[in-house]
Amino acid sequence: MKNSAVHSFQLPSELHASTPVEIIHGKRDNVRLMILNGNSNEVNHHSFDYIIESLSPNDLLILNTSRTIPSSLLTIDNVEIRLSRKIDEAIWDVLIVGEKRESGGELLFNENVKAIIIEEGEVPELTRIQFSIGGNELLHFFYQYGEPIKYEYIDSPWALQSYQTVYSSTPGSVEMNSAGRAFTWRLLQKLMNKGVKLGYICLHTGLSYFEDNHWPDPTTHAEWFSVPKQTVDQINDAKSSNNRIIAVGTTVVRALESAYNPHDGLRPSEGLTNLYINKETEIKIVDGLLTGFHEPEASHLDLLTAFVDKDLLLSAYQIAIREQYMWHEFGDLNLIWKAK
Repeated sequence: MKNSAVHSFQLPSELHASTPVEIIHGKRDNVRLMILNGNSNEVNHHSFDYIIESLSPNDLLILNTSRTIPSSLLTIDNVEIRLSRKIDEAIWDVLIVGEKRESGGELLFNENVKAIIIEEGEVPELTRIQFSIGGNELLHFFYQYGEPIKYEYIDSPWALQSYQTVYSSTPGSVEMNSAGRAFTWRLLQKLMNKGVKLGYICLHTGLSYFEDNHWPDPTTHAEWFSVPKQTVDQINDAKSSNNRIIAVGTTVVRALESAYNPHDGLRPSEGLTNLYINKETEIKIVDGLLTGFHEPEASHLDLLTAFVDKDLLLSAYQIAIREQYMWHEFGDLNLIWKAK
């Protein structure tokens, strides 16, 4: 399946954010915010703290509590292994960077930890491997020897903490849920003082890129999610009072829409989702979306067209390029209000 937004714009290399903003400007909330209104078609430019002015008392902001784990490992012969999705306590789908290996082969890591190649992963680019250890012991091994995945636009290694949101609590994402990165506890407290409510879901992200210009097909790239009863109750209360639901990140949209069905509405849910959202999708839960800026090949752009018309979105992205907004996990943010 091809993303309908592929090659819709060219991203200048100087707009790839390579350094955490707090290293440059002292605070992680010192980024910019572009607001795109799907009803008025207006595009406005602000600093990120304008989010306080943008939200109203009793708006409900939904955050993803998934915590990034160090997902890049090196074998003893310096082959990079990138974790993609946990299958069970000792089995993972992984990307073996730069090569494929046959079933039955063995990967050797530090401390005599081994992994046997079982079969092809859930998609051809991935490989399913079984580690010789599992559970918390394996997670500890990842933290001891792994590093955050570093794509080519990152020119220096940054600490794992740079790839966390301040509110993350449940380890499991192999890449950062970057839409919430700019929030500080100070800013969240200001929102709560205004009367904005906070709710939580969890979705563990898989790899967003498979190398060699291969991008995941979201219809075959399952991710684990959980929407708890407390959050469902918060959303139902907000809906009944005509208050707005704002998702912090495309992961939140995907989790909430996966927990909805036409017969029962939004229900507490947990499991795997391969929900693909595009311009044909009627978004049931979310009124607004806070997200980063996405590359032309990313399926996230298809999800954004469920909120606003594709031409409007791409026009806004051209404005963002002209205004020198920064892309990726250390970059600027975009608040999109859904067209009604």
